[in-house]
Amino acid sequence: MKYKKKLTSIVSIILSLILMLMLAACAASEDKNAEDVGGYTSAGADYDTPSEPADGLAYTAASSTSADSASVPSDGPAAPPAEYIEGEAFVLTAGEWNDNENWPFFTNLVNSGAVSFPSYGIDPRGRIKVTLKDASGAPLEGESVVLSGDSGAIWTAQTNKDGTAYLFYNEGETPRTVSANGTEADVSYESAPSEDAQGGAAMRPSDEISLVCAPAAEKRTQLQVMFIVDTTGSMSDELMYLQKDFASIAADAGSDGVTYSVNFYRDEGDEYVTKTNSFTSDVSEASGLLMAEYADGGGDLPEAVAQILDETVTENTNWKSDARKLVFLIFDAPPHEQYNAQIDKAVRSAAERGIMIVPVVASNADRDTELFGRALAICTNGDYVFLTDDSGVGESHLEPIVGDYTVELLHDIIVRIINENKV
Repeated sequence: MKYKKKLTSIVSIILSLILMLMLAACAASEDKNAEDVGGYTSAGADYDTPSEPADGLAYTAASSTSADSASVPSDGPAAPPAEYIEGEAFVLTAGEWNDNENWPFFTNLVNSGAVSFPSYGIDPRGRIKVTLKDASGAPLEGESVVLSGDSGAIWTAQTNKDGTAYLFYNEGETPRTVSANGTEADVSYESAPSEDAQGGAAMRPSDEISLVCAPAAEKRTQLQVMFIVDTTGSMSDELMYLQKDFASIAADAGSDGVTYSVNFYRDEGDEYVTKTNSFTSDVSEASGLLMAEYADGGGDLPEAVAQILDETVTENTNWKSDARKLVFLIFDAPPHEQYNAQIDKAVRSAAERGIMIVPVVASNADRDTELFGRALAICTNGDYVFLTDDSGVGESHLEPIVGDYTVELLHDIIVRIINENKV
């Protein structure tokens, strides 16, 4: 009996030792996994505030204070997906959509009531696509194309590098002609899939017109790239991203023939409403202006979008006639409704001067902000870019009402759009 008890005790001790060895092995494995994701640890960390990159391009686990003085937890940020860490300046992910290139999809959304316009003074529903070529069939870039009605000019836009311009008319306006460089074509009408007020067949302008004319515009020799950033309190993640990645964006896009301008806005009652800067070919100068900013202010949903577009687009005399022009508007909130007329003026000015606006919609944006951004892009021949939840950074990102798209690093999308517009 005593022997049996002694044997049982020995067995118990052996089992206890085996269990302790297994627990130690598991702990060692967890430590190894933490090292495998580039030094990130996950316990108790807040991924919304990543640490500073050690070399300006890649993150380390060391805690630090970011450019906008936001504190980082002492135990470091949590691990993002491994594929978004190595070799990248930041981890923000995004999608890209072009409504002008997917016009049947957009019109179906409008006709089904899934989306509604105008949006803060912009109505992209009445659109005519114009393709301009010379006698040899080559596309004509930078040419002014005018849509006219019974009371004169309705909309003016410049053709892009593919010779395409988009012209718009509002309800109550009747397009009659499209003209460029002395060449004019009548706008034809076709039956719409609805009836008019008297029960007859409704008529609508044709969606596309082609013109052949002689070139008149200056040859494009450079690219002007402008960043407009909402720096209110909710935009800290996006501002930190641009601060950390701007030099990498400029390096990947190349500097030959490219100048940059960085501009910021908040709202009335904040430290500043708008802050604008000239174009420069000195990337370090633009980076320095970015690094001096921090996210603060705001408080209500609308921000000073109208005011910054007025200063950077409508009233800005630094845009050059021989340059392609590109604006990245990085924001998460719409303008104040009382400035709809100012927004409309800025959009018309952008179209007339060939300034392509690419909205980049950040976290916490609502459906109205999405539609405002898409209207901006449609009317200025730009792409619509939206951040996604795939990076795990920041608050939730609204899923836009678009077709199939590819999730990419925001860095790659911005670089690609710049490169596609380089001369």
